[in-house]
Amino acid sequence: MADRAALEELVRLQGEHVRGLKQQKASAEQIEEEVAKLLKLKAQLGHDEGKQKFVLKTPKGTRDYSPRQMAVREKVFDVIIRCFKRHGAEVIDTPVFELKETLTGKYGEDSKLIYDLKDQGGELLSLRYDLTVPFARYLAMNKLTNIKRYHIAKVYRRDNPAMTRGRYREFYQCDFDIAGQFDPMIPDAECLKIMCEILSSLQIGNFMIKVNDRRILDGMFAVCGVPDSKFRTICSSVDKLDKVSWEEVKNEMVGEKGLAPEVADRIGDYVQQHGGVSLVEQLVQDPKLSQSKQALEGLGDLKLLFEYLTLFGIDDKISFDLSLARGLDYYTGVIYEAVLLQMPTEAGEEPLGVGSIAAGGRYDGLVGMFDPKGRKVPCVGLSIGVERIFSIVEQRLEASEEKVRTTETQVLVASAQKKLLEERLKLVSELWDAGIKAEVLYKKNPKLLNQLQYCEEAGIPLVAIIGEQELKDGVIKLRSVASREEVDVRREDLVEEVRRRTSQPLSIC
Repeated sequence: MADRAALEELVRLQGEHVRGLKQQKASAEQIEEEVAKLLKLKAQLGHDEGKQKFVLKTPKGTRDYSPRQMAVREKVFDVIIRCFKRHGAEVIDTPVFELKETLTGKYGEDSKLIYDLKDQGGELLSLRYDLTVPFARYLAMNKLTNIKRYHIAKVYRRDNPAMTRGRYREFYQCDFDIAGQFDPMIPDAECLKIMCEILSSLQIGNFMIKVNDRRILDGMFAVCGVPDSKFRTICSSVDKLDKVSWEEVKNEMVGEKGLAPEVADRIGDYVQQHGGVSLVEQLVQDPKLSQSKQALEGLGDLKLLFEYLTLFGIDDKISFDLSLARGLDYYTGVIYEAVLLQMPTEAGEEPLGVGSIAAGGRYDGLVGMFDPKGRKVPCVGLSIGVERIFSIVEQRLEASEEKVRTTETQVLVASAQKKLLEERLKLVSELWDAGIKAEVLYKKNPKLLNQLQYCEEAGIPLVAIIGEQELKDGVIKLRSVASREEVDVRREDLVEEVRRRTSQPLSIC
């Protein structure tokens, strides 16, 4: 016991030494060496059966979800999936991890956020960062040139989490993509239409979708004097304009990325402009920008896009914004991002800054990166930021103290007298076999009051009550929990009556 106490003291002292080195900002090599010593001491200490030091918690940037939270999430997912299916999408799935080389070099400066796994049987693997790159790999591997698909799954990013703003290290993405060679801007316009339909259906507040084109950005960088080698890194800086001021972005471009101040100023003249189709037409006539062939191609496509968006009746939700850059390397054409204009301000709610709530764009070259012959498959898609949407909906529910049902039970089978367990089990089995969502309490002789209280607490709308008289008459007493009204229903008609009374339209919350 004395030896163990001495070892624990050594662990404590070594731990303090490591913390001291970190505070002094010692070299990484020295800290690593001392941490290794600490881990060795801890290994010698071993596991103390009598002393539980293990802290029960979820890993940083992750969370558990209660039945109440999951009920809300399922309804949101249902709205999204129904919209995807309405537009003719098929569903696929891909592994949660990919070969590391599949993901490398696709995300620009965000590549540092990829989770790498330890060597597993000779393969270097990484957790997927998004659903787009795995989709492109899937297309190339299966030699597909035409598909409209949706995919809802978890992705992983080694980011600094901001849980209250809906930013996690493990989170869901809801993606919709159209792959194939089609006439310009028709699939792109449908993606924006889908984004509008989903965000409107979810009723989370007023939103605006910002659009731009990577060709316009690249053309703008070229005419402003940005070296080709700095296009992507300067693009990443511009992408921060929705979070920080132009002065901060300019300082990053000049101070950290070595861009000439006059070049940064020329970029600033462009990226602070936003508007509609009139801005597109104005830039076509711009003396500098019109010198770039690729910028003119992008502007021409945006003008066509606005025509289709007008036909879809959503042009009032779209803003051409030259500051929108979307930092991912694989975008090649139109890019877009939906942002909330304001938060709902119902009584008791605090404003919640959640950033963008949906985004996407065109990536015509990504599939070709995986194809052995470099064959390109044009693609355009969108991703709904469901975690941020969940944060908004959850906050609204907490402020309103609205009750959320966590089950879909339509009816509870109850008894009014003792010794009727067998009859309750027979009836609930009949209901299950008919596809009715039903429950029964797991007690032989429950009190009727307890059964009714359970219904009120769980939000179950109906109670099918069996009594001795009902059994003689061949009826079931059907009680509405809300109104407390009771009617006798013939046993053979019970299923239809329950269906009739519980058929309700879907609501989000």
